[in-house]
Parts: sequence; C-alpha cells; structure tokens
Amino acid sequence: MKRQDRVTIFPSAPRRVAAAVALALGASTLALATEVELPRIDVIGKGEQAVAKQPGSVAVIDKGALELKQPVSTQDALKSVPGIVVREEEGYGFIPNIGMRGLNPNRSQKLLVLEDGVPVAPGLFLANESYYSPRIERMQSIEVLKGAAGLRYGPTTIGGVINYKTKNPEEGVKVTAKAGSHGYRLLGLDAGGVASSGEAIGGISMVTTQGDGFRNNRFDMNDVVLKGGMALGDKQWIAAKLTYYDNKVNTSYVGLRPNEFRNDPTKNPAPNDWFLTNRTSFDINHEYEISDTVTLKTLFYWSELTRDYWRREVQARNADGTTFVPCNGLAFCMSGNNRTFEMMGVDSRLQIAHGSFGMKNETEIGIRLHSDRLDNTKLQSKTDPNARSGILTTDDTQKAEGIAFYAQNRFIVSERIAITPGLRIESYNQSRTNELTGVSGKANNTEVMPGIGATWQVTPKTQLFAGAFKGFSPAMVATAISGSGVDQNLDAERSTNFELGVRGKAERLSYEATAFYMDFANQIIPQSESGGVGATVTNAGKTLNQGLEGAIGYDLGAGWGVDANATWVPTAKFNSAKIVAGIDRNGNRLPYAPKLTSNLALSYKTGGLKASLGANYVSRQFVDPENTIAENADGRRGEIPAYTVYTLNAHYTVDKQLSVFGTVRNLFDKKYIASRNPDGIFPGAERNFEVGVSYKF
Repeated sequence: MKRQDRVTIFPSAPRRVAAAVALALGASTLALATEVELPRIDVIGKGEQAVAKQPGSVAVIDKGALELKQPVSTQDALKSVPGIVVREEEGYGFIPNIGMRGLNPNRSQKLLVLEDGVPVAPGLFLANESYYSPRIERMQSIEVLKGAAGLRYGPTTIGGVINYKTKNPEEGVKVTAKAGSHGYRLLGLDAGGVASSGEAIGGISMVTTQGDGFRNNRFDMNDVVLKGGMALGDKQWIAAKLTYYDNKVNTSYVGLRPNEFRNDPTKNPAPNDWFLTNRTSFDINHEYEISDTVTLKTLFYWSELTRDYWRREVQARNADGTTFVPCNGLAFCMSGNNRTFEMMGVDSRLQIAHGSFGMKNETEIGIRLHSDRLDNTKLQSKTDPNARSGILTTDDTQKAEGIAFYAQNRFIVSERIAITPGLRIESYNQSRTNELTGVSGKANNTEVMPGIGATWQVTPKTQLFAGAFKGFSPAMVATAISGSGVDQNLDAERSTNFELGVRGKAERLSYEATAFYMDFANQIIPQSESGGVGATVTNAGKTLNQGLEGAIGYDLGAGWGVDANATWVPTAKFNSAKIVAGIDRNGNRLPYAPKLTSNLALSYKTGGLKASLGANYVSRQFVDPENTIAENADGRRGEIPAYTVYTLNAHYTVDKQLSVFGTVRNLFDKKYIASRNPDGIFPGAERNFEVGVSYKF
C-alpha cells in the first residue's frame, strides 16, 4: 500500500515527508514550507474524507474564516458554530465560558477542550474548569466534534470535543499589528525556517496585547510559542512545542447591580480585583509508521498553570452597588484565592488498517496515563486593598491519577456503509489533604463507556450518520472529598447520548442537520445561586436535554454567499425530584440553556477583498433552578432577555506580503445582559472596532 493510500484511511497522518522528498528533488524551501505538517493528534483531520468518517456532528472553522472574522478570542470564534453558546465575562475570552446543546457554559466544564490534542483545562480529574484560553492569533483552525466519535478522547466529552489546532511554522517573518476601541492594541510576530535538508522545520510565534477593557478592566497579556519538528529517517517524525503565557486582567467575580447597569454599564465595580494567570506547557508528538498499514502515535504533555485571583471581600449588595469590607484592620478585606495546577500525561494510539471479517477495517487502540496536582491556598489581609500577600488561611492539596483504555473498529461494510463500535474505560483516583490540619481523604472511580456510530453514504453527495454512547464527567475533588477528608460519594456525571443526522453538498448548497438526546442519570449543577457567591454543587438527579441543530451554506453567485445555522433546545430540564428550600424544581428549565441560538452571515468576495455581515441571536435564559423571571434587588437572579448582536468584517489582501483588515462588533450598539454569573450583571460589550495590518517579509 502506498503512503497516500494509508493517509486516506487515517486522515490525520502527516503529509510532512512530502516536503523532504520534494526538496531532495530540488524544490525550493519557500514553496515547501507551507506543505510541512508536524505530527499531532487531530480530532477530525483534513478534508471531506475525514469529515465523512465521523459518525457525529462536525464543524471546522478554517484558516480563511479566522482570517476574515478576526475573532477577539477562541470563544468569540466559536459563537458561529451550531450547538455552541458562550457566556461573556470580561469581554475578551480570557476566562472562557463555552456550553454545548443546552449544557451550562460555566468555565467550559461540560466539554473537553484540547489544543493539538492536549487538554487545556488545568486539571481534568480535579476540576474541569478553564481558567485559561489559548490565543486565537496562533491558531490555524478549530475542530468541533460531537457524538459517539468523542469516545476516543476524554473525560468530559458529554457535550463534545473542541480542538484548537496551532499554526505550523512557515518560512519567513510575518508581523501583525492591531488597534481598536478601549485602548486595544496588539503586536504579533511569526517567524520560521526550514533546514536545508528539508527534514526539519521550526518557528516562533509571539503576541503581546494590552487594553483598557470594555468595563475599565484593563489587561496586559503576553503569549510565546516555540514549535518545531523533524523527520527521524523515512518512517518516524517528531515534533515539540513549548508555550509561555502571562496575563494580568483587572476583572472580578463581582458584576454590576441593576441601577449600575442602567446608568453606567462600562463601570468596573471592583477596581481592586485582579485575575493573574501564568502558564507554561510542553508537549512532544512522535509518529512511527511501522508499516504501510500500521501507525503508532504517541503524545507526551506537561503544563503548569498559576492562577492568582485577588478579590475584595463583599460586605453587602443592593440595587445601587456593592459594598466591600473596609480595610481598617478589623476583618479580612482582601483575599488571594491562589491556585497552582500541574498536569502531565502520555497518550499513545495504534492505528491499524486490515482486512479481517472479509471487509476493510480501521482499528484504533489507545492508552492514556494522566496525573493532576493542585496547590490551593488563600492569603488574606485586613489592612491592604491591593495586597499580594497576607495570612495563610487555606492550604489545600489535591491530586488525581487516571488511566484510560479505549478501542474502536470502523467496519467498512460497503462503499457506502461503515459501522464503528467503541469502548472507553476511565479509572481514576482522587485525594485531598488539608495542609493546615493534616486531614486527608481519598475517592476512587472507574467508568465504562461503550458507544457505537454509523455512517451511510446515501448518494455521492448525501450522508446519514447516527450514534449512541455513554458519557461521563468526574466530580470535582473539592466536592467529592470534604475539607474533613470524607468521601462525599458525589457521583460523576453520567449520561446516555443519542444523535441522528444528515450532511451533504449539492452544487452550491452545503448542509448538516442533527437531532440529539442527552439523558443524564446525574448532572452536577449549582445548588443555590447560579454559580454565585456561596453556591455549592449537588447531584441534580435526572436531567434531559434534547433538540435539533442545523447549518446551511449557499453560494449565491457573483461573489455572494449566505451561511446560517440554528440550535433549538426545547427540552433542557430537571427530570426528577429536585428539592431546594422545600420546593421541588422537577420540570424546571436548566440554568443558562437558551431554547434558540442562531447565526446568519452574508458574505462577499471579489479579488483580494472578503467581507461579511453577521448576526448572532440568543433567546432568553434562566439563571437559577427556580427559573426566576423578575430581577431581584442585587441583580444575581432574574431572566436574561433575548438579544441579537451584529458584526461587520472585512479583509483585503493587497499582495502576497501585505494584508489589511477590520471588524466592528455589536454594530448597532445593543445594550444587553450577557450573564448574571458569578455575582451580578455582566453586560455584553458595547460597539467596538479593530483595524489591523499584516506584512510578511
């Protein structure tokens, strides 16, 4: 079998050797630099063949879409994907809140987020909370996968899997500069080169950005990535990536109160609060083509994230604002809720193409070893509203280790039909130690998750797909094990998921439509406030999410095109007894689960110009299990009204070296509430703009 045939079977296999081969035949390094692909784990892969193999809903935001839309963050880019709803917090997506199919977007806890196949959340088995988001400026595309195919990854794939794919190094130097509203400014540098032999490539990508923030919550962020790789003979390739991220954001859990929102939505209600993040990560990908039909991929990853959240202590809340504890030496007025996460793991996957059972088969077998550690401390001061040190009042160490096995086999029954059964087993243990008292505790769990998916190519341009699988998400250590070391027997989230859909193309038309059903035996949600101050989490019992999502694209001709998608979730409810303060919430709608989200975009292309006008609609949402409609005095409860936000984008390629671009978000300056979580009203960003230029030397 030729290598290109094997690539058809395993679309994520790299075509980077083509660069070295072509170089040996005398091609220029500049022409080949863009062909070099370093080994990595893709969730979907490249091209229509890769999409057609997925027995589930698929979305890919490609390089062209990112170039045109110039999203301010990865979260901003994902707004246009069917099934996804995002919840704004500080406006720039530094603290991502991404939900899927009616699942709460709080800290992106209900889905698995990856970067080049590596987990982004700092602790998979401690708390799947995203305190960091990779910068969109260094991404070449984003993959979104839902359905049974997500069993290849884990844990926390109930909602789906998002994989950010970083740019590969390219020959030359590219400089990007942006400026915009609220003092926003960005400077980016991408530089790379190819070895004279063509068997090695490397590069650096740097971004520095500052701004005054949408609510006078200024920030200063720096991001550096070193990435490279090489061929190890004819059958092996290796790639490595080192990242460093540093960000200081003047943001808070404290939102606006009702009168503050009405009178001054740009107010920073907690100017002493700072969210300080520092992250270093390292990963190595190795690929070994054992034969034409067998490939072994191995990924080693490590990261350390420090998140220091310095916040003034709240004394009282009313409709006019928030009162903070005075720093007069009588009580703790400033707290540093400081956490350091360390994560590492090894993920190895064996891919085999074979002819067993009288048919073509594609088998993948994998194992992953993973460990998490969290040092959770609280420092408190009674005298300094800008303290960065104080009395140690909390010192908590949490650890988790997990081992996962999975296997799936794609039976290619005929040229049109393929069936893919799979099984994933996750076994993990969690521990917690109070370093101040010496009290400790442990918890252990094993989850078995079967799944099956199928695709049927009804016509050359139309495909049906279906899948069913068991999903789970581990309980947070802080809630699974009490501070006194007692196992709380807080079960993991478990769900049974079904999906049925169709996708295809017909001349100028492309489309995908999916029906989904997520039946939770146990969903973990906030017990009182919707993630607000003082909230705890609880086993919510049975919940049910079901609905439809669809996307359509049509080429109108003469450079014009239209794209639309919608997600309708008529059911997202408590499906068993849920008693809070003596009242049963059974049948109530789940928090932060809008019934309808939709996107519509009109685009135009001519010559080097690309432009689009888009609209994003989010229907009304409840923020608590009680489904409170009327706004309460401090703004933490009450319905979030529906809103529509328009965005205008333009990108012009002057020549091969120079490009200029611009975007206006919230074009009509819509004033709306994006969230009441964690503690008060968080408004959506008012009208803002950015303009920029890129030049490649």
